[in-house]
Amino acid sequence: MQIDKLRGKELDDLFEGILKLESVEECHHFFDDLCTTNELVSLKQRFQVAKMIKEGHTYSKVQDKTGASSATVSRVKRCLDYGSEGYHAIIDRMDQK
Repeated sequence: MQIDKLRGKELDDLFEGILKLESVEECHHFFDDLCTTNELVSLKQRFQVAKMIKEGHTYSKVQDKTGASSATVSRVKRCLDYGSEGYHAIIDRMDQK
């Protein structure tokens, strides 16, 4: 896992803080303070790419709909296939609602 290099109290603090958020509106406020616009655009784009790939869309459809580069689509696909199951866990939970 690539995150292993970053593990520690500071990263745990960040994640524990995120887990304390209670609404989408609180997420908007927190991530607005935490991230730059470009960082948020990248995060939101990657997540949309992951959702579309899981839905079975082609790379070209994903690129057209999200504006993601082929490198981004390929990286997200690699994470879906060989990663830590993070995308799968969240998307599957969202689908259960």
